[in-house]
Amino acid sequence: MLYLTAAVVILTGLTLLNLLLMLGVIRRLRDHSERFTQLTKSVMPEVAVLAAGSPVPEFAATTRDGDTVSGTTLEPETLLGFFSPSCKPCKAMLPKFADYARSVPGGRERVLAIVVQDADPAEYLALLEPVARVIVEEPGGTVAAAFDVSGFPAVCLIGPDGTVAASGMHLQDLPRAKALAGRG
Repeated sequence: MLYLTAAVVILTGLTLLNLLLMLGVIRRLRDHSERFTQLTKSVMPEVAVLAAGSPVPEFAATTRDGDTVSGTTLEPETLLGFFSPSCKPCKAMLPKFADYARSVPGGRERVLAIVVQDADPAEYLALLEPVARVIVEEPGGTVAAAFDVSGFPAVCLIGPDGTVAASGMHLQDLPRAKALAGRG
């Protein structure tokens, strides 16, 4: 009987020790989760382009077709997309953006794609040029700087009043994108 009592006491002690250690691990995991969330927010911007309601900034750039585009010449309901060939999410969004661009009233004239030349943009140009006017610029170029692009991909839609009507890092941040996603 003495051995049985000693075994129960030892097992109870080990169980309590295990419980305390487990609580410590759970507490540590919560702390790491909070730190990871804070780090992610500081590295990944929530808004990678001018927020809705911002006025269209002034800029001047030349498309690959040789046309000059500026902040004052952008028509209402113009769709803008900012892409980087070295960005994996950009590559995933590219075909969806091209489909969305085909649905923009006014066609190619109301779609402007800005490709940052940080890698070979040939694949992007082949997909974008049939559906958009394309500007290729160096990192930190005039259009990306004017629209305060801090991450890729970024999209925005110019509203009828000359301000940014909608913007974000996903096509779902734009009007009609959800309806188009339901079709495809």
